[in-house]
Amino acid sequence: MTALVFAGVALLSLAIWLYLLLAHGRYWLADQYLPARANALGAQDRAWPDVVAIVPARDEADMLPLTLPTLLGQDYPGKLTVVLVDDASSDGTSEVAEKLSAAHPGRALHIVHSGGPPPGWAGKVAAMRRGFEASEASAPSAPQYVLFTDADIAHPADGVWRLVAFGEARELDLVSLMARLRTETAAERAIVPAFVYSFAQLYPFARVNRPNSRTAAAAGGCMLVRRNALIQAGGLEQIAGARIDDVALGTLLKRRGGRGRTWLGLTADVHSVRPYPRFSDLWDMIARSAYTQLRYSPYLLAGTLLGLLIMYAVPPVVGLAFLGIALAGGGTPAAVTAGAALAAWALLSLSYLPTLRLYRLRGWRAPLLPAVMMLYGAMTFDSARRYHRGSGGRWKGRVEES
Repeated sequence: MTALVFAGVALLSLAIWLYLLLAHGRYWLADQYLPARANALGAQDRAWPDVVAIVPARDEADMLPLTLPTLLGQDYPGKLTVVLVDDASSDGTSEVAEKLSAAHPGRALHIVHSGGPPPGWAGKVAAMRRGFEASEASAPSAPQYVLFTDADIAHPADGVWRLVAFGEARELDLVSLMARLRTETAAERAIVPAFVYSFAQLYPFARVNRPNSRTAAAAGGCMLVRRNALIQAGGLEQIAGARIDDVALGTLLKRRGGRGRTWLGLTADVHSVRPYPRFSDLWDMIARSAYTQLRYSPYLLAGTLLGLLIMYAVPPVVGLAFLGIALAGGGTPAAVTAGAALAAWALLSLSYLPTLRLYRLRGWRAPLLPAVMMLYGAMTFDSARRYHRGSGGRWKGRVEES
């Protein structure tokens, strides 16, 4: 009976991986990219729409010198205004921004201050709204596009140009890029690509980009939003309490009366400069919001952990164990169990290779994905533990109610 159970679980794992590779939105191919500037759609001599870039910033004095100049130095041919929202910082964020602005007199920078989120609002969403309201009040005419971007995100000089050209050509309400995260330390190289891979598995980009699909998401570091679409969807008030604001905004815009068109892609030149030098830093980053993704449900938590075990632990553990049994004369049942589990391991490793190539990492890391995903399971469990202890919403010294 025990042998049959292991055989059944191994075959289940193989079936799951066959489905994921063949029928789950091609999530693993990592093939959704903006066209290069030379091939971007949109005429050079067109009337370019006005854009406001909104940067929520809380204690980001160290990040801004590496990122804010990339916005202020954009070669966008239309009008581009940058609004930085100082969200009750205590490290001189505004002063740093003012000095950086002085070095780029050709680009308008407005600094607005926030005393923190009002009741019922998540901190980042409240700062986004504060910046949006400031941009509406300060300009003689409202911009056609709003670029929500994080304080740790650096953009290429033609970044806004390409986003707008793509959005205009495809008549999109949202163009979002998953910024390339740092992989400079050993911990970052081990954890970060798996994070991107898991996000794409949960929200297959090709499905997000199909208008008739219900799959919706965005990546919070870079979200170009058509202003009228945001207003027609009810504004940021509709996602006021969302701590995973990017997915919430992508869902809001895509499902606005069945008319929304959104696009989510990968990029090699929009990147985060925020370092995660220690494994504990990455653990905290993931554990801070993993349970939120599960809607604080212990049942979803249990299902997620069980799913991770079947998908990632069973292939190497059962495969190697029953391979040894088969080689020792265990017969056909052991060979079938080992073959199914090892085939699942091979498939999951194959699926991870495009993400590793995106981050210029060697393929030998692919078979180690199960170990990384077991760590993700532990981080998710820790996220639930923190939530039930009342410390799950802490971010940069601020505890946000869930």
